[in-house]
Amino acid sequence: MEAGNYSVGLDIGTTKIVAIIGKKNEYGKIEVLGIGKSKSLGVHRGVVNNITQTIKSIQQAVEEAEANSGLKIGSVVVGIAGQHIRSLQHSDYITRPDSEEVINEDDLDKLCNQVYKLVMLPGEEIIHVLPQEYKVDGQAEIKEPIGMYGGRLEANFHVVVGQVSSIKNVGRCIKSAGLDLGNITLEPLASSDAVLSKEEKEAGVALIDIGGGTTDLAIFKDGIIRHTAVIPFGGGVITEDIKEGCSIIEKQAELLKIKFGSAWPGENKDNEIVSIPGLRGREPKEITLKNLSKIIHARVVEIIEQVYVEIKNYGHEEQKKKLIAGIVLTGGGSQLKHLKQLVEYITGMDTRIGFPNEHLAGDSDSEIASPLYATAVGLLMNAVKNEAKIKMDAQLRNNEGREQELVMADHDEILTNKGKQKKERKSVFDKWSEKLKDFLDNAE
Repeated sequence: MEAGNYSVGLDIGTTKIVAIIGKKNEYGKIEVLGIGKSKSLGVHRGVVNNITQTIKSIQQAVEEAEANSGLKIGSVVVGIAGQHIRSLQHSDYITRPDSEEVINEDDLDKLCNQVYKLVMLPGEEIIHVLPQEYKVDGQAEIKEPIGMYGGRLEANFHVVVGQVSSIKNVGRCIKSAGLDLGNITLEPLASSDAVLSKEEKEAGVALIDIGGGTTDLAIFKDGIIRHTAVIPFGGGVITEDIKEGCSIIEKQAELLKIKFGSAWPGENKDNEIVSIPGLRGREPKEITLKNLSKIIHARVVEIIEQVYVEIKNYGHEEQKKKLIAGIVLTGGGSQLKHLKQLVEYITGMDTRIGFPNEHLAGDSDSEIASPLYATAVGLLMNAVKNEAKIKMDAQLRNNEGREQELVMADHDEILTNKGKQKKERKSVFDKWSEKLKDFLDNAE
């Protein structure tokens, strides 16, 4: 397969690193060509804290994806998360030199680029500038201003900010692993692309992505991103609590959580017991499932309540901002038994588990359609979109160049013929008419 005919998403998570290669098929769906994953050893709560270990883990995942697909990975789109991420609302405007000309893409770019120049706190950098609604000459609530007339173009923006050092560390890991950094995107935005429908974003929805080190939140309403937040707790702290509470090793705690864990303690009877092998010939440990789910329940309630505070801060209680589509849970942590019921109980909002299979081709591996890979699939979709945009821009530049050449050639020909034909300058249209006439004469 030609280079450039496929794209790559790289999810650098706290528990796992996933490299996923794919392309868009003729039906507009994402066809996964290869996937590679490795244990993430140098990332803590979404932030790289050991460069060498992270580079090794990235290389491992990339090599596996290359072996699976038989393709070479060059440029990747990477997700960024972590507790250093914050978001803010900002309004800005530009005054257009000629209000008699219609607003075009360049005007929107100019307005967005102006926001990127905002002065942030020391050590912070703007990652995303996401326009919400536009105003043209005071006329509000415009979603698409292109093609309109106006002198003053305003917009409300959702600005996502992160720490420069954390972003640079991710970039350095990518380069040292022998890859090119195509784009950096916020992980909750990538996950939302993969699991949310257009209707849900329109009606109002809160996406909660429970990862290993962080829980990401993205709120949409009227098809527009309204709020993002990263909470520095995820499935990892639940495992840690089980490890401490049951006095067992991490590996056993993780297995217990996945196989027998439940977010609802009432589900387990007192006599349900699981036996854990002792270390080095020691006596096996007996743990009641009721006790296990009590430990899980306490920590999950804490995470959900923190997320719910963020949802309420957005103003979900107000009728105008009500999130009709409720909550969508995704990420590895969303697979915890009875979590959906607990979230509904705490928030009183409709809840479903989000699978990234809607955008995947029908013959995709069922494993990839798991909530575990929501972010990775979203990053791949972002990479595919970027690739298409680059190709389209190149094509437009090509066409413009060709048109320019044709105009210049016509211009030269007109100057050469000047005087020969009654000193009359011919227009491109006249010449085209003559050619058409000749063609019709010959056809007769």
